Amino acid sequence: MSAKNPALLELRQAVRIHFEKLEKLEPYSKICVGVSGGADSLALAIAAKLESNNFDIDLIGVIVDHGLQEESAETAATTRKKLEKIGYTDVFLGKANVILTDGLEASARRARYKVFEQSMETYGAKIFLLGHTKNDQAEGVLLGLARGSGTKSLSGMQEVSGPYIRPFLTIDRSTTEEACNEAGIKFWNDPHNIKSEFFRVRVRENILPLIEREIGPGIIDALSRSAKILREDATALDEWADAVFSQLNPADIEISTLIDLPIAVRSRVLRRAIYAAGAPVGSISASHLEPIEAFVSDWRGQGHTSLPGGVKVGRISGRLSLSNSQPTQP
Repeated sequence: MSAKNPALLELRQAVRIHFEKLEKLEPYSKICVGVSGGADSLALAIAAKLESNNFDIDLIGVIVDHGLQEESAETAATTRKKLEKIGYTDVFLGKANVILTDGLEASARRARYKVFEQSMETYGAKIFLLGHTKNDQAEGVLLGLARGSGTKSLSGMQEVSGPYIRPFLTIDRSTTEEACNEAGIKFWNDPHNIKSEFFRVRVRENILPLIEREIGPGIIDALSRSAKILREDATALDEWADAVFSQLNPADIEISTLIDLPIAVRSRVLRRAIYAAGAPVGSISASHLEPIEAFVSDWRGQGHTSLPGGVKVGRISGRLSLSNSQPTQP
């Protein structure tokens, strides 16, 4: 497989930067690579394999069969053959258990990441590479705007988040497609990527092209830059909130401690306290926080507020009191 091609060279450089940062790993450490068979993940598998020859790294291809399409098992088997052609000797094929709770996309994502975790546990890997691109980042920002999300959600995906590394977040999808073509590897087009009932597909196929036509080219780059700026802001606010929260009793908070905080920091402190009281992480929305914020900034003798997970919040004698009405599990 020749690497003397511009798209592949760009992708290899993006992967190399992260491999160089992983020098602290033990020689021949295992690194998982998520591969769906689409252009982005196959291009990542190709670039990572080519670069791994310059490092003491063992790559594991990870394929997830979501079982959501009749041909899903066949697609997974075909992807495995492509990985073997690229040079992967270790491939983990996991079947996702998709339980529909809050929409197909979110449910499939949760099930997929569980398979990712299983693959890392199986091989003792501490790093997992994902092929998300600048296009995915831009789509995520628009989806966040449509949901009325806050800074953290609008900041999109992080290049490094725990064990997960996304080397291609500054690279567009057309480059990954060209890289596959250069390598002579045919990529798969997921039928779900053209189904208009999915909001992300409508953003990709309709909204982004419309914005490009009406406002001008470069919107994907602009949204990606905005995500980076918002991520930096969100990180700074999170660190401030963490510092404040570390000094509090989260079940009994002096209003005087909260009142002078900027609302962007105060809302983060309140979320942390609510989650500490037992609300499921990720369950607290801006609308949940509104009555809690009013206890601090618009106090008029309101009664307590009930939140997900059995959490109750009220203001008592100048303090914010958080409790949980659900019985403690033995």
